[in-house]
Amino acid sequence: MRKVLVVDDEPAIATLLEYNLKQANYDVQVVNDGLQAFEAGRTNQYDVILLDLMLPGMDGIDVTKKLRQEKVKTPIIIITAKGDEFDKVLGLEIGADDYITKPFSPREVLARIKAVMRRYEEMTMLNDNEEHGAILRFSGVQIDKNRKTVTIEGNDINLTPKEFELLLFLVERKNRVLSREEILSGVWGYDYAGETRMVDIHISHLREKLEVDVKNPQILKTVRGFGYQFVVKKD
Repeated sequence: MRKVLVVDDEPAIATLLEYNLKQANYDVQVVNDGLQAFEAGRTNQYDVILLDLMLPGMDGIDVTKKLRQEKVKTPIIIITAKGDEFDKVLGLEIGADDYITKPFSPREVLARIKAVMRRYEEMTMLNDNEEHGAILRFSGVQIDKNRKTVTIEGNDINLTPKEFELLLFLVERKNRVLSREEILSGVWGYDYAGETRMVDIHISHLREKLEVDVKNPQILKTVRGFGYQFVVKKD
């Protein structure tokens, strides 16, 4: 049985999530503050963590940051209030895999959980089966798919799990023009046009880490009216 950690200090929301997840045959644990969330996430194995950002003890941003520092790779879906664009961006930047905006429907939550778990399992299976071609090199950039590391001209680049997954997706489709919807479906595992903003946020973060001049990108280019292109020049 798949195991989900629900972290929310609002009893009504926690109860709603717990009920619907159990109805969908998930094993559910509920905690209501950030300190409990961090300890549970650090010491237990979960398939997904649903994490509210506004929590007593330790907020969701710090919980996510500390779990990633502890090398906990469990997919994290943050729960944010409508309009909290800053929190969404920050949560994704420090390592969350997805976000859900209040108010939400149980159907949406279940769909997001399934999508995140599917992508995580695909990445894990890919890594387990890779024996050859684990290291990609181009234009001074080196990507180690097994170790999840990226270097540019020998300098380590710190990427979140989702940024690494996005980079790998783009590199494996180098020089192709990809639409936001195609990237959203391929990296996040679902197709919902209203969430393509998430693609733009992650592309922006990758540019800040990969490009010499983010205002004039040479690697990760925008193709107006179509989407994005990861450019690898022939030597």
